[in-house]
Amino acid sequence: MSYIVYRPMDELWLTTIPKHWDNRKIKYAFSERAEKGYPDEPLLVASQNMGVVPKEVYGNRTVEATKDLHNLKLVCVGDFVISLRSFQGGLEYAYYQGIISPAYTVMIPNDYISSGYFRFLAKSRLFIELLQMCVTGIREGQNIDYSKLKNHLIPLPPRDEQDQIVRYLNWKVSQINKLINAKRRQIVLLQEQKRVVINAAVTRDGGSWQHLRIKVAANILRGKFSHRPRNDPAFYDGDYPFIQTGDVARANKYIQEHRQTLNEKGYSVSKQFPKGTLTMTIAANIGDVAILDFDACFPDSIIGFVPHDGVDLEYLYYALFNMKDEFVREAPVNTQGNLNVERVGAMVICIPNEDEQREIVMEIEAQTQRIDRFIYEIQTEITLFTEYRTRLISDVATGKLDVRSVVVPEYEATEDVACGNEDVEDLTETGEILNGRYS
Repeated sequence: MSYIVYRPMDELWLTTIPKHWDNRKIKYAFSERAEKGYPDEPLLVASQNMGVVPKEVYGNRTVEATKDLHNLKLVCVGDFVISLRSFQGGLEYAYYQGIISPAYTVMIPNDYISSGYFRFLAKSRLFIELLQMCVTGIREGQNIDYSKLKNHLIPLPPRDEQDQIVRYLNWKVSQINKLINAKRRQIVLLQEQKRVVINAAVTRDGGSWQHLRIKVAANILRGKFSHRPRNDPAFYDGDYPFIQTGDVARANKYIQEHRQTLNEKGYSVSKQFPKGTLTMTIAANIGDVAILDFDACFPDSIIGFVPHDGVDLEYLYYALFNMKDEFVREAPVNTQGNLNVERVGAMVICIPNEDEQREIVMEIEAQTQRIDRFIYEIQTEITLFTEYRTRLISDVATGKLDVRSVVVPEYEATEDVACGNEDVEDLTETGEILNGRYS
C-alpha cells in the first residue's frame, strides 16, 4: 500500500515524500493571528491531549486571567496554537473560538492545507521529533521556538488527497479507540474489584481498633516548591528527581524514563522526601498514593506521611488508598479546589494492633495479586493498540502508506477516553504502579 514513486525532501525530519506531493515552509503554509480586543470571548487552554478547548472543558487546574482580557489573542476554530511544550506534541488544533495568552503563537492554515490533515501530521512521531529540535530551555521547561520551527518544510499532498487522508485516519483511529476504550473499561472494573477487597480488609473493625487522627498516626511532610524550578538542571534528569502531581500514581515508569544516578547531595526534609515516605496528592489527582523507593523532591501539592511507632507503612498505604473518596469530598474546603493539609491531619483513620496490620497487608496482597496480573496483561494490549495507532497516523500523514483508493464506510466516531486533561491519572498503568510502588 506504499506509493510507487518517491522523491527526496530537503529536511532532517522527513527525507522523502511521494513524487506528486508538494512541500512548503511552515511560515508560508500558515499565517499568524495576532488579533486582540475580544474580552467577552471564552478563555481557552492549549492542551496536548485535548487540543485547544475552553477552560471549563479542560478543568479548573489552570491559572485563570481575570483582568486585561482585551490583551489576549483571538483563536478561531481550525487555528493551531503552539502550546510551548514539545514532548507529546506542541501544535494544538483549536476546536473552539476564544482567547488565549499572548505568549502563544496562533497559526492560521492557508487555503491549500487542510486543518484536519495538519492536525494528524502535527501528532505524527516524526513531526514531534522536529518540534523537539526547535526548542529553548531544558527538559520540561522547554518551549517551542517558532522562529526556528517556521523555516522547516512540511509535506503537502494535493488537497483532495489531504481530505481522503483525514477521512481514512478518522475512521481507523475511531476503530482503534473503540478497542482501547473497551480495554480501559475492563481495567476500571478490575480496579473496582481491588478497591472492594481493600475496603473490606481495612474497615472490618470489631470494636478493638484505635480511631486516630491521621496527624497522630503519622508525621506529615509537605513539598517545598509550587512547581518544578525552571532552568535548574538539578531537577531535570539530574541530582533530584522532581515528581509532580500527575506523576504520583505512575512514578515507577516516570523514574525509569527520567532519573539519572542519585548522589548524596540531599535537600532538607522540607524539600526532599526520603525513601520510604508514603506520598499523596492534594491537588489535581487528589488522593493518589504511593510509597517511595528513592529520595525525591516534590511540589507543595504533594504531601508525605512517615508512620509513627505502632503504624505499619504498608497498612497505612492501604488505609489511605481506601479514603480517596473522602479526600476528594474534603477538597472544596479550599478555595482552589485543593485538599487542605490541616484537614487531612484532622481526618480519622482506624488502626488495629501491629500484628493484625501485617496480617491485613498479607491478606490484601494475596487477594489482589491475580487482579494486578490481569490489569497488567490488559495494559500490555492497550500499549500495543496505542503504538499501532501512533505508527498508522505517522505512516499515512507522511506518505509512507497510500490510502487514496480506500473506501471509508460509515462508522461511529469514537474518542480515546484517556485523551483528556494530561494531569488526569490514566487508569491503565502496570500492576506494579497500581500497587503504588515508586522504584
